[in-house]
Amino acid sequence: MDNNAARVFRYAAIGEACSWLGLLVGMFFKYVVVENEIGVKVFGPIHGAMFVAYLAALAWVTVKERWGFARLAVGAAASIPPFTTLLFEWWVRRTPAVARA
Repeated sequence: MDNNAARVFRYAAIGEACSWLGLLVGMFFKYVVVENEIGVKVFGPIHGAMFVAYLAALAWVTVKERWGFARLAVGAAASIPPFTTLLFEWWVRRTPAVARA
């Protein structure tokens, strides 16, 4: 996995995880510290955009690398819990996929 789609997928996975961090920090300040929602207002849309970018990059790399549905489904599910996109990206970089016939 060493092409443009893989590189974009890696950056999208990192960006999605970073936006999760920003959103979680914003939620901490909104609900725990100062009850100010500016962090959520800023990082909510950023995280939403990065979520969509990650899914688009996942679809692109799935086609380019000829991944099966199971790997696509795991990648999509990895976008839901915080920081799991990093784990998934790390795993797919180290685990070769069996191409569909």
